[in-house]
Amino acid sequence: MALYEFEGIAPTVGDSSFVHSHADVIGDVVIGENCWIGPGVRIRGDTEQIVIGDGTSIQDNCVIHTRDGMGLTVGSDVTVGHCAVLHSCTIEDKAIVGMGAIVTDGAVVGSGAIVAEGAVVKARLEVPANSIVAGVPAKVVGEVKPHQRENVLIGVTHYIDMCTRYKESMHRIDEG
Repeated sequence: MALYEFEGIAPTVGDSSFVHSHADVIGDVVIGENCWIGPGVRIRGDTEQIVIGDGTSIQDNCVIHTRDGMGLTVGSDVTVGHCAVLHSCTIEDKAIVGMGAIVTDGAVVGSGAIVAEGAVVKARLEVPANSIVAGVPAKVVGEVKPHQRENVLIGVTHYIDMCTRYKESMHRIDEG
């Protein structure tokens, strides 16, 4: 993993978490236990603190950053899909941010909510708990149904398992 101290502040990562060697975690970043941080992820805590809760997966090529005076929090058991961008926002527990989605300054994604793939959650928008938002700009299009909630939990469990599997069995094979 590539952890970088910035201005005397180093990231902290839970012992049971996995951070891919091609992910960059910079500065004031706190990553909880059982988190999976994929390849190409950039988490830059160079202006404000970024906190990622337990059991959360940040998938390949996500960008997470803040603006001065506005931190960022990702709750526990959250899934952030490939290539999503989070900027100075709050993602509450058990939410999903779909692939390629953008959540911007001051926005709050409520507990259990789903942000659809490619959606843009504009600054200061509050996504209600257990709702589904989609579109550009994102608008509420429905409520999370029981089968969708079950799929969320399956995904969380899958990535917690992947932490252990990657730590135990991923090895570069092209080094001398």
